[in-house]
Amino acid sequence: MSIIQVQNLVKKYNGLTAVDGISFEVRQGESFGFLGPNGAGKTTTINILCTLLSATDGKAFVNGYDCAKNPSDVRASIGLVFQEDRRDIECG
Repeated sequence: MSIIQVQNLVKKYNGLTAVDGISFEVRQGESFGFLGPNGAGKTTTINILCTLLSATDGKAFVNGYDCAKNPSDVRASIGLVFQEDRRDIECG
């Protein structure tokens, strides 16, 4: 069973492509490292998976829930600890 599925994920900001069509899958019980250089789109991808950002294109699923269509279900099924104080973000 896949815990995370990312299919052709894209995120653009005012003409800048932060995430450019990535796809990957993390299966239940698997260890997964998400590595890349600065500016590669790692944080943007994680923010989409946590439903803090919406994707420009593509699909992302966490625990079988569509991150775009079922953000409340995604949030109810994950734990999230911010690196910095993020009281400025409202998390439904």
